[in-house]
Amino acid sequence: MGRRIFVAGGFGFRMPLIRLETRIAAPVDRVFDLARSIDAHSASTTGTDERAVAGRTSGLIERGETVTWEARHFGVRQKLTSRITEMNRPEMFVDEMVRGAFSSIRHVHRFEQKGDLTLMHDEFQFSAPLGILGRLAEVLFLTRYMERFLRKRNAVLKALAESDGWRGFLQ
Repeated sequence: MGRRIFVAGGFGFRMPLIRLETRIAAPVDRVFDLARSIDAHSASTTGTDERAVAGRTSGLIERGETVTWEARHFGVRQKLTSRITEMNRPEMFVDEMVRGAFSSIRHVHRFEQKGDLTLMHDEFQFSAPLGILGRLAEVLFLTRYMERFLRKRNAVLKALAESDGWRGFLQ
């Protein structure tokens, strides 16, 4: 399930908010740790050659830590630094951009055990730079691009969590 909505932002503009729910047949602790694994993140973003180049570059990221990602999006090599600003294991964590190509990014990751399933909820809110041109890009293509990126990443995390693949990322 996914929804794209826009919430109030600065100057009367609405910022995109992507909400996704992924159902995963695995324990909540495993899914939570895979979602914050630097190595699993790199494995789940093969199309963009994403890799951690500064801050926490492997293992499980913790509250207060940063990671700088280098990746290729739209044919351009970019860097983005995020900090984990909130964490309550295994229910949720929040990462927020501190430096990068966007004006802002805030990604809330929530996890809920429902019987044999873990429900992984993403709330991904962002704002493109360049004022009205950035807003236009959000509406025309950027929001769809980011939603596809998140769905692909979640599908890889689901496959890892539901198989023995998770063992290569979690000790």
